[in-house]
Amino acid sequence: MIDETALPSWPARRRQPETLRLRAVMPGLSVTDLERSLAWYRDILGFVVSEEARRGDELVAVQLKAGKVRLLLERDPDPDRRRARGEGVRLYLATRQQVDRLAVAIQQRGGEIEQAPAESHEGRDFSLVDPDGYRITIFWRPES
Repeated sequence: MIDETALPSWPARRRQPETLRLRAVMPGLSVTDLERSLAWYRDILGFVVSEEARRGDELVAVQLKAGKVRLLLERDPDPDRRRARGEGVRLYLATRQQVDRLAVAIQQRGGEIEQAPAESHEGRDFSLVDPDGYRITIFWRPES
């Protein structure tokens, strides 16, 4: 049990009981071929590698970043087991860049666009699918 008297005092204005407040989320995706997925996210989408995790000489996980967004790719320890990947999962990535230009650049680097850029929800977005079937929607909304 944590001794609450040893914790630093927080501003009295906080809601009680205190609610969860987070600053970021980093989805972790289990992938069948880490090198293939790394190449796709780096070379096709434009993420950069911020950290690598290895067991001996084997690359087992990679943390990627693009702006403030972080994404973790993890090698599936048992890639031969029958398990659906990407089913029911979609990553929504917000950008201030022009999505039409991003879609063209992704296509030029070999990416396949699942849904072309279009107007939606007071902005524009397009969608694509990664090598393991995870769906990604990149969207732009005007600033409020």
